[in-house]
Amino acid sequence: MSEQFEPSERDEAAERLRRAGWSEADVQREVTALEEKSATAARIFDLRRIIGGLFVLYGVIVTIAGLTDGDAAIDKAQGININLWTGLGMLALGLFFLAWLKLRPAAPVTPKLPPEAVEGEPTRGG
Repeated sequence: MSEQFEPSERDEAAERLRRAGWSEADVQREVTALEEKSATAARIFDLRRIIGGLFVLYGVIVTIAGLTDGDAAIDKAQGININLWTGLGMLALGLFFLAWLKLRPAAPVTPKLPPEAVEGEPTRGG
């Protein structure tokens, strides 16, 4: 579920940094930082979180509407409290998505830096 940069995007960004006078270690460090930010954004905007949250919210609203329905609304649905059952179904589906997110989170990206990128302080600009 985590998003990665395309190889061509990575190469273009690396080439721009090299032309700006950055060393290879600085380029690798910068690309790694961008990939980590991208992975963090992918985890934050995981579709399971969005879908689960919306289903729980709407499920609560429809369940409350079902609990407060009058006899006329139930008779209109042929004796079935459709709002209550639909709300409970939506609530269960939303909780399923959130439980799935909690039990199987998106795998974090572990970038591999070359040894020269780890040593010493960055020397940008030359």
